[in-house]
Amino acid sequence: MLVIGLILSGALVLTAIFAPLIAPYGYAQASADGTSFGAQMAPNAAHIWGTTVGGYDVFSRVIWGAQTATLVIILGVLMSVFAGVILGLVSGYLGGWVDRLLVVIADAIYAFPALLLAIVMSIVISGGQSNLFGGIMAAAISITVVFIPQYFRVARAETIRLKAEPFVESAKVIGTSNLRIISRHVFPNATRTMPLIFTLNAAESILTLAGLGFLGFGIEPSSAAEWGYDLNKALADATSGIWWTGLFPGLAIVLTVLGLTLVGESMNDLNDPRLRGRRRAGRKKRGGPNVPASAYVNGTGLEVTK
Repeated sequence: MLVIGLILSGALVLTAIFAPLIAPYGYAQASADGTSFGAQMAPNAAHIWGTTVGGYDVFSRVIWGAQTATLVIILGVLMSVFAGVILGLVSGYLGGWVDRLLVVIADAIYAFPALLLAIVMSIVISGGQSNLFGGIMAAAISITVVFIPQYFRVARAETIRLKAEPFVESAKVIGTSNLRIISRHVFPNATRTMPLIFTLNAAESILTLAGLGFLGFGIEPSSAAEWGYDLNKALADATSGIWWTGLFPGLAIVLTVLGLTLVGESMNDLNDPRLRGRRRAGRKKRGGPNVPASAYVNGTGLEVTK
């Protein structure tokens, strides 16, 4: 799973980096050499994945869409990690009314459906649609607000556990300031599981971005390519037998989410000590170094001496 996930995720990153070299046309280009592409053209030599109802090249839109998705993942998830971890450290370490207030706010945000909250934030920030920078920032901030409670809860729970450890108590005894204790002692130990949550939330951010674009609250097509918007415009094509306008953007979303999810799940498995213990036990049953040479494993998994 990890290998497949890394391949798919690496393909997304490489496509985003080299999009200007891979895409034969621009994301909003509808003509070349003074000739219009034509709307809803079937795949051919000039347009290997056909054209959309707006006359855009489908292959180019999908390639440029990887760049938009990568930018939103980086901005949205990193901002949510930054804000959620800081608030969780402060809440868990200080406790008292600060902790109660932040927990109530986080629970209130967490109670809202994620996509609905992202739609509201997108409308507030950009009025629904905007240019490339505004649209990406609106989607990123929307995703940030949605994911902050998750990082907040993890960081807070780890901080509450860590502040009762002997090394933190010793730092308090010698007069170390709270800021130094949080930054030097608590923070490194409270964020060990963040990479796992990061990869899973990256997949969710792709779905949130696609949902915003599909519902008409994403980025304007003349400002950037976005897979969810292209799927929205392909709805009417599906009933007319025009399959190429919706198939390829949909596959891009599915493969990207699949790759990021596989990476997250695999990292979770690799960091689970219980699963590592089961793998070691399985190797011993199959005849590992701790099994005598005169023994073999029969079909039921039991060691039987010859």
